[in-house]
Amino acid sequence: MTMKKSNFLGILLAFFALFTVFAGERTVSADAATAAKGECVVEVSSRRILYEKDACARLPMASTTKVLTAILILDDCDLDECVIIPKEAEGVEGSSVYLRAGDSYTVRELLYGLMLRSGNDCAVTLALHHSGSVETFSEKMNEKAALLGAQGSFFVNPHGLPDSRHHTTARDLALISAYAMENETFREIVSCKYFAPRNWQNKNKMVYNYEGAIGVKTGFTSAAGRCLVTCAERDGMRLVSVVLNCPEMYERTAELLDDRFGEYQMYKLCDSTVPWENFAVKCDFSYPLKKSELKGLQFDTQLCDPLPQKQGEVAGQMKIFLQNDLLFSQNLYII
Repeated sequence: MTMKKSNFLGILLAFFALFTVFAGERTVSADAATAAKGECVVEVSSRRILYEKDACARLPMASTTKVLTAILILDDCDLDECVIIPKEAEGVEGSSVYLRAGDSYTVRELLYGLMLRSGNDCAVTLALHHSGSVETFSEKMNEKAALLGAQGSFFVNPHGLPDSRHHTTARDLALISAYAMENETFREIVSCKYFAPRNWQNKNKMVYNYEGAIGVKTGFTSAAGRCLVTCAERDGMRLVSVVLNCPEMYERTAELLDDRFGEYQMYKLCDSTVPWENFAVKCDFSYPLKKSELKGLQFDTQLCDPLPQKQGEVAGQMKIFLQNDLLFSQNLYII
């Protein structure tokens, strides 16, 4: 009886040891599956970085390139202009809406094909329409990226097909996308689930499955891995998340956004409708903060000497600091 009990305990211990090994392997595998080579979360209006990991690593980004392509077109082109599809755009490799040379589309339709269906043929058509050549359009992309603070990026095409020179960073792409999401028409396009005029359905699963999602773009090549840019809004706070080369891009993005929505909220720190110590300001200012950061806010008022007496004259300046970092400043006016 003692021998049987001993054998049983040995078998039981061996089973638990084996289970622990397999459980550990599953945990490691799950962690590896959600890891991205670069990731970043930014609040749109302030451009405050709420989270980043390897966000300055220079990486290929596949079709998330098209965020910059789209906003450059939106800023510079007439969306209702008709475009005749050029021969160079027909049969472009990779994802496509199967444009045919000689067909006519509006710029607006091509943008829907670009962002909902990730049409590389749409990308080439729009680049040629804008600049006359892919090379010139790429130069414009780099100029725009630099203006938006994307210092670690370089673009050589409008679609993101592999090229050793073509790269971005998670932070750069977050800044580019935050700028894009301030454009109402861009938001309308990337949040659209189905574009009926051309029978195009949005490939981005986030717009169907994540609460508050309003775009923006998926991407995949063997070199870039799975890439995803997502914008979501909850309780008046609009966040952009970027994950580059992330095997479980949807799951990881949801985790990143959930965590930031849980940690931060938007606080109105300056209200143009409420007098400020008998003075007025002309614009509102809101900023994403953790509750623990509220005690670090400092408000500094500097008044003119002598103080003007006429209504509407500049009375001085108001500044808002978080710790020692200047968040915002604007003039104070006599009420």
